[in-house]
Amino acid sequence: MSVSQSSDSTPLLARSPASSPPLVRPKMVNRMLSSAPAPSHPHIERHISNYDAILRDVILGFSDGLTVPFALTAGLSITGSTKIVIMAGLAELFSGMISMGLGAYLAAVTEREHWEAEYERECWEVDNVPDNERAEIFEILARYGVTRNAAMPLVREITADKATWVDFMMDFELRLPEPDAGRAWMSALTMGLSYFIGGLVPMMPYFFMEEAREALLVSIAISVVILLAFGYLKNWVTIRTKKAGLWGAAQTLIVGAAAAGTSYAIVRLVDTIQN
Repeated sequence: MSVSQSSDSTPLLARSPASSPPLVRPKMVNRMLSSAPAPSHPHIERHISNYDAILRDVILGFSDGLTVPFALTAGLSITGSTKIVIMAGLAELFSGMISMGLGAYLAAVTEREHWEAEYERECWEVDNVPDNERAEIFEILARYGVTRNAAMPLVREITADKATWVDFMMDFELRLPEPDAGRAWMSALTMGLSYFIGGLVPMMPYFFMEEAREALLVSIAISVVILLAFGYLKNWVTIRTKKAGLWGAAQTLIVGAAAAGTSYAIVRLVDTIQN
């Protein structure tokens, strides 16, 4: 049974108030639902929450990879030398890949460390100030319209087991789902490779063409197509509407064009001043 069902049998704890962001189903609710009888006609829902972290890394890495090296190579094409464009582009591409991967790794490690610190704090509070923690449970349930009298048996059930109690506080008080312990390296690899692949696309014409300005025109054409396709797909995968896909395509193209145009204008201005 999915906790996001709208039927009356949906546990009250699994419902999020209109003013709050949607919740990830907590482990405590999972255990409560495991013993419930399955409906005769289960409602199957498909969400991307199981891989939205990977999708986020791909989107960030690939979009930055498309934009930054494209802007750099477009700006350097004013020099007329494909060799300069390739050398500078590859230097930026590899350094950017390492930087993006390292940033993703550190962000994932920090997220895990933050969760562990909060978990330890909740364990301490459950052991040392249990009355305060019980009061917080009543406050949480009150936000869902549960009266104190109705909440009492549920609070006794939750606080009967320390692990369940701490899980409840992490899920409903702090809204901190447990990060995957092995996520850091996967995040670094995903974002770094996405950046490298995205950045390699606008550079390809410079490897096969001698004239930098001609290669720039081909690079622009390829990049426009990729920016539109990527912008459409990233929004369609996450929101799954054509309108969102078209808006994502327009956004991505505008950002990429603005970055490339700015870079080209700056390099051309510097070149004009020096000459």
